[in-house]
Amino acid sequence: QQIHVVRNSVKENTLSNPALVTDDHVNEFLFTRGKGWVCEIHHTIVGFAIVDFKENNIWALFLHPDFEKKGIGQLLHDTMLNYYFSITKTTVWLGTTPNTRAEGFYRKKGWKNVGMHGDELKFEMSFEDWIA
Repeated sequence: QQIHVVRNSVKENTLSNPALVTDDHVNEFLFTRGKGWVCEIHHTIVGFAIVDFKENNIWALFLHPDFEKKGIGQLLHDTMLNYYFSITKTTVWLGTTPNTRAEGFYRKKGWKNVGMHGDELKFEMSFEDWIA
C-alpha cells in the first residue's frame, strides 16, 4: 500500500487513473517479472524503483515529493541499474513525460533519448554506457 501512496503523491508523471495500477500489478513486477527496491524512512516507504526483466524496462522509479533532492532517487536508480546489468547486458529502456524533471534527471544520468513511446519520451541505457 505504501508504494501506491508514493506513486499517487507525485506531481509529474501522474497516473490518469490510479486504479489501473493494482496490488496485483505491483506484486507481478516485484516478484515475477522483475525486482524492486524501496527507501524507507522511519518505517515508511518514501521512494521505490522496479525493473521489469521480461520487457527490459524500468517499470517505476518514484519518490515522494517531501523527500526529493536528498539523493534518494539517485541511490535507487543506481542500485537498480547496477543490479540489472549484473544480471544481463541487454539494453534497458524507460518512458517518461516530456518536459518534466524526470526527463532532466535521466538525461543527467546518461540515458539516451531514442524517440517516443506513445505519449512519452523513450530513453535507453546500454551496458556499455552504464559502465563507462
